Amino acid sequence: MTKRMFIMVGCVVLLVAALALGKFLQIRQMMASSPKPGPQTVTAIKVQALEWQPQLNSVGTLVAVRGVDISSEIAGMVREVRFRSGDEVKSGQVLFALNDDADLAQLHALQAAAELAATVLKRDEAQFAAQAISQAQLDNDRAELKSRRALVAQQQALVDKKTIRAPFAGKLGITAVNPGQFVNPGDKLVTLQTMDPVYVDFYVPQRQLAGLAVGQKLSLVSDAWPGAAFPVRLTAISPKVDPATRNVLVEATVANAKRQLMPGMFANVSLEQGDKQRHLTLPQTAITYNPYGSTVFVLAPGQGKDAPKDDKGQPLLVAQQQFVTTGATRGDQVAVLTGLKEGQTVVTSGQLKLKNGTPVVIDNKVQPADSPAPTPQEH
Repeated sequence: MTKRMFIMVGCVVLLVAALALGKFLQIRQMMASSPKPGPQTVTAIKVQALEWQPQLNSVGTLVAVRGVDISSEIAGMVREVRFRSGDEVKSGQVLFALNDDADLAQLHALQAAAELAATVLKRDEAQFAAQAISQAQLDNDRAELKSRRALVAQQQALVDKKTIRAPFAGKLGITAVNPGQFVNPGDKLVTLQTMDPVYVDFYVPQRQLAGLAVGQKLSLVSDAWPGAAFPVRLTAISPKVDPATRNVLVEATVANAKRQLMPGMFANVSLEQGDKQRHLTLPQTAITYNPYGSTVFVLAPGQGKDAPKDDKGQPLLVAQQQFVTTGATRGDQVAVLTGLKEGQTVVTSGQLKLKNGTPVVIDNKVQPADSPAPTPQEH
């Protein structure tokens, strides 16, 4: 009984093994007869070394050297507006005149009282010389004259405040104040800005402070004036680094004789730092950024008898993934510090279709952007 059981189990095992071997051979035959995937089409470029000028780039804000919103110190009715919106004015030029009739009348009364006090003092000085009055009376007369003159000066200051003048030369903004309008202390009447020169304030990281010095020349561009570059001179570096961002505030001065730049505009500031350097350069599209590192696909002819070949029997290019270390960027380009050699062919687009050993065909009819200073184009 036991012998028969062993014979049956052995037969079953042999049957299963035969079936498994047949299935394996069938799958192997299908894999051998299945067509191999064809080469993938990509764009590629040869790695080349280019000269790079190290630059500091930042976005700044234009600020007037002097800028203020003109307001009145006291309340009053506007009698005259002695300018037109947008005028260039000189320092001390009258801008507004408030109604000062009552103040002038009070001033004249105080001036008359001061003149009377001066006359009384002169007369009492003559009487004192004749020993007709006491020293105390003469002292009272002198104190009275000083008090009257102080009241005159106080009233004169009040009258002067009714005439609002430009505190410095500059360009006026647009005013909505009209004659007959009542203004209160602190009301904004018109803005006044010095237009030439202007400041540009911008921030730079603390690690770039070593390359900054007062007097350095920079370049400024604004989208308000495409294609125009304005010379800038660095004039001040803040003595404090922002603890939140680790950036430091820098101020530069821009000549603005044509009044092209206006306070409040933003602008791009650039500063050349150090000597030119040579870096291996690729389009940024060639780099695949991953959490474990940056990679590129390098192309080289396939090796060995099993290397893929084209229709003419020539070896095809094969993709191999390689780690690289990237550096600074400029426009569409990126500097490659390690991982590549000059002259190697690197894939610039189509990486998603590739893996190690994938045969490729290069078609560079449409190349990715590779400009160090790209200009956006409208389509």
